Amino acid sequence: MKFIVNGEEQTVADNPGMPLLWVLRDELQLTGTKFGCGVGICGACTVHIDGQATRSCITPVASVEGKEIRTIEGLAIVDTDGSHTLHAVQQAFIDEQVPQCGWCMSGQIMTAAAFLEENSAPSSEEIVEAMGQNYCRCGCYGRIFRAVEGAAQETAVRQMAERAT
Repeated sequence: MKFIVNGEEQTVADNPGMPLLWVLRDELQLTGTKFGCGVGICGACTVHIDGQATRSCITPVASVEGKEIRTIEGLAIVDTDGSHTLHAVQQAFIDEQVPQCGWCMSGQIMTAAAFLEENSAPSSEEIVEAMGQNYCRCGCYGRIFRAVEGAAQETAVRQMAERAT
């Protein structure tokens, strides 16, 4: 089976029913995507499939053949000089010191990044709605909200600067 992960074509063993999560973690060694509940409820395993936030623990690998997958490891932007620039959401999570235990954070970040690609100027209610299906056992919801709000503001500033040039 072939698909693209973080910009690189990958070929994996033909086990069509295996959850994408285990292919990413065990076969491709991309361990930033976490196992949480195993039934698609908590959001710790969230990745982007063709730009959509998707729970990888319940996504059979056969369903992603030929598609583009982005994991937390591929979220930062690689600059032309080879350096990395963190995605606005990643930087906002650092700035707000969001993680406590960190287990849910890659899923939180991936959900927020996909959401902000769809809605770069969300209201408070839209942020709460978008992030409401990702669980944080440590209860960092206030910091998560502030980080998503900050990333949205940073994205808006970047977009205005790009339009001005």
